[in-house]
Amino acid sequence: METLLLWPEGAPGALGSSEEDCPAITPYQVEGKGNAAVLICPGGGYWLRADHEGGPVAEWLNTLGISAFVLRYRVAPYQYPSALQDAQRALRTIRLRADEYGIDPGRLGILGFSAGGHLASTASSLFDRGNPEAGEELDRQSCRPDFSILCYPVISMMEGVTHEGSKANLLGEHPAEELVRQLSGELQVTADTPPTFLWHTADDESVPVENSLLLAAALRQQGVPFDLHVYTHGTHGLGLATGELHTSGWTGACASWLQMNGYGK
Repeated sequence: METLLLWPEGAPGALGSSEEDCPAITPYQVEGKGNAAVLICPGGGYWLRADHEGGPVAEWLNTLGISAFVLRYRVAPYQYPSALQDAQRALRTIRLRADEYGIDPGRLGILGFSAGGHLASTASSLFDRGNPEAGEELDRQSCRPDFSILCYPVISMMEGVTHEGSKANLLGEHPAEELVRQLSGELQVTADTPPTFLWHTADDESVPVENSLLLAAALRQQGVPFDLHVYTHGTHGLGLATGELHTSGWTGACASWLQMNGYGK
């Protein structure tokens, strides 16, 4: 797969020039024009990016007639806002190159697992629609996702709800309260947050299900359409949940939701 560097001349705040210092997207395209597309953010506690939450998920989306792009975003020692910058840059880049990729720039969503779900959720609330006065065409593109798919996501940075490892890697050991609130997705939802599909397991011992419940309540309060699916059992980090008799049903539910909203076949 061809990997496209998001900042060929170096990312803002880069600490070096290794692969981990160079955010990129890997495209998984489907044939045709005007397809929907999804930017995938694998999880890994903002410490790594889990392979099983990247390529295999992109291939599944391809079976639905949706193009996908796996994001290599920066993780620790990088902290906020590096990963968000990477996701926003990726969304702008995909929109700018929509014709080349055969996609509809108005049907571009974001999908994330665990800490990648936090990144996707953050990108779905803390966005801009591009700077029309910018000199670079890329910077004139919107970085607002048109829809969001969040899988057992870290949502809140608030004590007692958050995943402490993700919080420490993203914000450091003693973050300011204002920053904690800014990066708590349930506090940042607006009426302009895109429609969202959420799933979690009730007995997730790593990222409490309350993360998804809090976000769903916030979406409801703001009138944002959402699907929420909570499965009784399932360890954290299931990805496509292949082989899980019940929890694997999330992919079918998500495919139905995508089709209902005009994104899948």
